[in-house]
Amino acid sequence: MNIAMAVFLAATPILASIYFTRYLGENYAWINRKIIHFSIVPAGLLYYLGQIPREVFAPAAFLFGLAQLIFHIKNDGLKWYQINANYGEVFFAFSAAFVVFFLSKNYATAILLVMAISDGVTGIIRFAYFRKNGYNVKLKKHWTGSLGYFLSALLIVALIFPEISWLSKISWSIILTLAEYQRFLDDNLAVPLVGILIKPLI
Repeated sequence: MNIAMAVFLAATPILASIYFTRYLGENYAWINRKIIHFSIVPAGLLYYLGQIPREVFAPAAFLFGLAQLIFHIKNDGLKWYQINANYGEVFFAFSAAFVVFFLSKNYATAILLVMAISDGVTGIIRFAYFRKNGYNVKLKKHWTGSLGYFLSALLIVALIFPEISWLSKISWSIILTLAEYQRFLDDNLAVPLVGILIKPLI
């Protein structure tokens, strides 16, 4: 597979998810964001499989983040998943560019998939829980979502690093779950930053 085809296969799910989630509307902005998170998985896997080099992936992710930042600043056009005063999707793209450019391929992939899959899982679980119980879902955290985050992170690290001990896998997953749960820094920044700090566990 040539690089152009790989980039096309990586970009298409992301752009398609952005396009089609607009039909869910602003009331489902939190779900729309998570659907878009999931759509990044093919890009992460193509990077992991060596189909997209870091010299292409990192700048592309950075430019995608920059484009979203411009829409945020202009407050124009993407309100079905962009939320006022919340730059999570921008931080996600910039963080993806950073981890791919500076970390080893396997470890960067683990962080990318946790950011995409685990964050998506926890967001959907929390959204469903709070909607079912009649609460405003905005910026709420709950242990049910964190459990989903932990289990999915554990599965990801186990698949990518089967050779490390289960103590290291569990510790790594717990720490990243706590990084996602804390409320002091956006999790799209906190998770990759903490992930870099705990790399010795892997």
